[in-house]
Amino acid sequence: MLASERAELESRLGYTFQDPTRLELAMTHTSRHSESRVSGAPASNERLELLGDAVLGLVITDRLTLIFSDWSLGRLNRAKAHLVSAQMLSRVARRLDLGRFLQLGPGEEGTGGREKPKLLADAYEAVVAAIFRDAGLQVASAFVLRTLWEPALAEGLGSLGEPDAKTALQERLRELHLEQGEYRLVASSGPEHQRTFRVEVWIGGRTLASAEGRSKKQAELEAARLALAHLEQHPAGGD
Repeated sequence: MLASERAELESRLGYTFQDPTRLELAMTHTSRHSESRVSGAPASNERLELLGDAVLGLVITDRLTLIFSDWSLGRLNRAKAHLVSAQMLSRVARRLDLGRFLQLGPGEEGTGGREKPKLLADAYEAVVAAIFRDAGLQVASAFVLRTLWEPALAEGLGSLGEPDAKTALQERLRELHLEQGEYRLVASSGPEHQRTFRVEVWIGGRTLASAEGRSKKQAELEAARLALAHLEQHPAGGD
C-alpha cells in the first residue's frame, strides 16, 4: 500500500496508526500472498479478523446491555447477532470504502473481491483489531461506536432484536408447554412468476392457522402471526 493510499484510508477511518504495518496487514487478504507470491508479502488479515470479531462482540454487547436494560436475553442476543452480522459489517465497510484499499491476489481481484460482502466484513473486523493492537480497547471501542453503533442508532434501534412471527410463535408455544409448530405447504397456484402459496401451522396434530403469501416464507410468517393471535385468545391452544 502506498503511503498516500494509507494516509487517505487513515483519514476515512478517523485514526492514524502508530505502527502503519498494522493497517497494511488488516487490508491484506489471504489471496494476496497465496496467488501473487510477492516476495516479503505480509501474512493475511485472518488472525486480525478473529481478534476483531471478539472486540466487536464485547463492545456491542456492552452497549446493548447498558442501554437496553429492559430487553430479554433472547432479544439482546438477536440484536447483537444482527449488528455484528456480515451483512451489517459489509455495509459499514462500504461506507468507509475499505474495498478500494484491499490488497488482493489476481484471482480474487478478477472475481470482484473488492465488492464481496464477506471480504468487506472481514476487512472491517481486521481494522477493528488493528486499532485495538495499536491503541487499546478504549480507542477501538470509540471507533466501533462511531462507525457501526451510531449509524445503526440513527436508523432506529427500537425494533432491533424483536423476533419475527415464527420465532415469537416458537417462544410462546414453549411458554405454554405446547408442541412446537410444524409448517405444511398445502397448496400453490398461479404462473411461475406470480405464484401464491398456502401454508398451515400444525400444533399437536391439528391446524392452528393457515395463510397465503407470494413466497413460502411470507406465507409461513403470516400463518405464524395468525397462530399467535389465536393463542392470545385461547392460551391453551383450544378453539
